[in-house]
This record gives sequence, structure tokens and C-alpha cells, in this order.
Amino acid sequence: MVASVAVLSDIHGALPALEAVLAEPDVRAAERIVLTGDIAAGPLPVETLDRLVGEGERVVWVRGNADRELVAVARGGTSGIDMSDWAGRQLRQDQVELLDGLPHPVTLGVDGFGPVLCCHGTPRDDDEVVLVDSSLDRWADVLSTVPDDVRTVVCGHTHMPFQRLVDRRLVVNPGSVGMPYGRPGPHWALLRDGVVTLRHTAVDPDELADAVVTASSYPGVAAWADAYARTVYSDAEALTVFAPRDGRPVERR
Repeated sequence: MVASVAVLSDIHGALPALEAVLAEPDVRAAERIVLTGDIAAGPLPVETLDRLVGEGERVVWVRGNADRELVAVARGGTSGIDMSDWAGRQLRQDQVELLDGLPHPVTLGVDGFGPVLCCHGTPRDDDEVVLVDSSLDRWADVLSTVPDDVRTVVCGHTHMPFQRLVDRRLVVNPGSVGMPYGRPGPHWALLRDGVVTLRHTAVDPDELADAVVTASSYPGVAAWADAYARTVYSDAEALTVFAPRDGRPVERR
């Protein structure tokens, strides 16, 4: 069992946002930092991975769908996403091997919670979409592979922070560090003393964007920074876009 866990998800190679979160006192003090996937697919992939490796054994790595895609690109494939195709071609061989070996899901014992299952999309699929307002039937389906003694599930993938109960089981999404939806700035979560706290790191969005543009050689970095640092997509927009992947009919307007 560990005493406290900081959960960082969907960093997407946004090193300045990651640095801001790692500087938080509660993150520095956390016994473990859990990364729930989509770690490097972004404007500073090499630097982001090196920074996290430098944190040593207190980092718990969990695979996301974008991590798989970067490995495929690095080995000659394509992802269909320009940023990921560029990022995958930047990685060193040791970084490709690191991402290729990431597990999904990972279970970690945490004081006050017992076993906590950490995944990206859902426990059974790193690319499956489930949302805060998904039906209980949908939640029961995606959690059907989770052992009964696991009462807390931490996920990522949709970039929107939430926590909710699902038939007495707590589900937590910390939101995104590097590509947040809802409001600008990095989001993360803290698990400590049996309590989950959704956290937001206050950073000037223009400073984050400028830092990314200055440091990255990605050709479209200015547009990326405008979309994901200076201004962000709203949670309402994101829920509408993701709804069909949650098995819902497309709304006609």
C-alpha cells in the first residue's frame, strides 16, 4: 500500500504543463505518480518522456491508445493524426521500447482505498469511451471485467475531469494535463487519506503556449498551442463529439 497518489493523465507531450504540475507541493510529496496514458503524443515527446523517467520508480506508467500509436509510427506505420505521426518519428529507440512495454490496466494498493485499478479508456480497452453521464448499464458493461474487491477505478482518455459513483464503485477521471477540455490549464487528481481531490494547476495560458512554441520543432506547434493552451474546447462540445462513441445516437439539430 502507498499513502498518496497523484494521478496525471493525457499529458500529450506538453512539457511546460507537466512541469507546472510536478512543481505542485502535493505532487512533490506524493508517494507515487500514476500516469494514466497518452503520455508523449504531442509537441515535446522526447523531452516529456525523459522528464518522467527522471522521476524514477515513484512513477507508475499505464498505456494509452496514443502510446500504442507512437510505437506503430516509430516502426514505420501511421496513426492518421499529424501530431502523432510527427511525434512518433522523434522518439529514440529506448523510448519506443519503453512505450511498447507499458501495461494496461495497472492495479495499485492505496491507503484508504484498497486496490485502485488505473486504466486509460476503460479497464478492458485503452481506446474505449465512457463519460460522466454514461448510463449505469453502459458503466456496468465497461466495468464487467473489474474484480469485486476493486472499489475505485481511475481512467483518462476523454480529457474531462470528474468523479462519480457507479453502483457503489468510485470512478475518477483526473482530466488532462496537456490538452484539457473545459477550462485552460493542467488538471490532475490526488488520492490521499481515502479522499479524491480533483485539482487544477493555475498557470497563465499564454505563458504555457509561448513555452511550447519556443521549445518544439513541430511545424504546426503555434496552432496546437492556440487550441490546447491559450483556449480549450468546452466540456459541452467534447461530450457532444464523444457521445456516439459511448453508444448513443447522434443528436439531430
